[in-house]
Amino acid sequence: MSEQTTPKPPDTTIIDGVTTVGGAHCETTALGVLLSRAGIDLSEPMLFGLGSGLSFIYWDSKQQGLPFLGGRVKPFVLTQNLTQRLGLELHVHETTSARRAWEQVRSSIDQGSPVGLQLDSHDLEYFGSRVHFAGHVVAMYGYDTERAHLVDTAQQGGAVTTSLESLARARAARGPMSARHRSFTVKAAANTDAGHLIPAIIPAITACAEDFLAPPIANIGNRGIRTAAKRVKSWFDRVEDPSRDLAVIATLMERAGTGGALFRNLYRDFLTECQRLLEGEPVADVIEQGRNLFAESALLWTSVAELIEKAGAMGSPDHLARASQLLDDIATIETSAMTALSALTESKPDPLPTALPSGSS
Repeated sequence: MSEQTTPKPPDTTIIDGVTTVGGAHCETTALGVLLSRAGIDLSEPMLFGLGSGLSFIYWDSKQQGLPFLGGRVKPFVLTQNLTQRLGLELHVHETTSARRAWEQVRSSIDQGSPVGLQLDSHDLEYFGSRVHFAGHVVAMYGYDTERAHLVDTAQQGGAVTTSLESLARARAARGPMSARHRSFTVKAAANTDAGHLIPAIIPAITACAEDFLAPPIANIGNRGIRTAAKRVKSWFDRVEDPSRDLAVIATLMERAGTGGALFRNLYRDFLTECQRLLEGEPVADVIEQGRNLFAESALLWTSVAELIEKAGAMGSPDHLARASQLLDDIATIETSAMTALSALTESKPDPLPTALPSGSS
C-alpha cells in the first residue's frame, strides 16, 4: 500500500461572486463584502450607522509628524458594534506570527470565505497617498503565487491587487492604531434573530449620540472638536513646513477619509434611510432634525479643510483662525444634533416586521 500524502493547498484561489465595488470608507467597504457573502446586503450608510461609527478625535504627540483629526470611532469598533447589534458571528484572529497569520487567511479563502484585514495602508502598492495609517481595513477574496486580491474603497480602485510581500509588511506594521495581524470573518448565525433591522436602529443612534456627548477625555467627541478649534490656530508653529504639511492634513481630512465631511455625509444618509423606514413614528421628526444638522455640519467640515489648505499655500494664519471659528460652529451644531438624537431612547418605537434581505438568518 502506498503512503498517503496530504494534498497540497492550491497556489491560486479566487472566490467567485464577491462584491468588488468599493465604497466611500474602508471598514464599511470591507464589511459590505463580508456581509454580502453571508446573504446580508445593506447600504454603506446603514452599515456605518448601525455600527455607531460617527465620532471625532483630535490626537497629537511628539512622536507624530502631524496632528491627526479623525471623524469616526476607533478602527474595528464599528465592526464589533454592527455584528453584535445584528446578532452576527464575528470571528477574529490575531497573532504575532506572520506565518500563522497568512495560514489563517489562506485557509479561510480556500474554504470560500472572504476575510477582513486591518493593516497599514502605506505598504499597499496601489494606494494613492503614502502616509502611514495602520487603522486601514480591506477585504481579501483571493490570492495567487505572487499577489493578493483585495477590495478597497472606490477612491483606491475597488478591486485591487498588491504583492504578497507588501501585504505581509502592511499586516506586520506597528504603531498607532495597529493590530497584531488582525483578520476577521462574519457569518449569519443559525440560532440568532438577525432578521429584524428596525429594532436595531434606535439603539445604534442613541449609543452613538451618548458616546459623542460624554467622551472620557477632551480629545474625543464634541469636546474633541472644541480642542481642535483651539489647537488649529497654532499649527504654523506646530508643523515643519506649513505649505506641505497643512496640505497633507487637509487632504487626509477631506479626501483620504480620516476626518472632514466624509463620515458626516455617511451619517446624514444613514439618518435619511432611518427616517424613511420609521415614517409615521414619533421618532421620525427627531431623526429628520438630526439629519438636517449633520448635512449642515458636513458642508462646514469641507470649508475647514479648504481653509487649512489655503493657510499653507498662502502662508496665512488668518485662514487657520477662520477654520477655528468654523470648528466651534461645528461643535455647536453636532452637539445639538446628538442631544436631540440621544433623547430617542425615551420614545423608542415598537419593533416593526421589516427584515434584512432574504439569505440572512
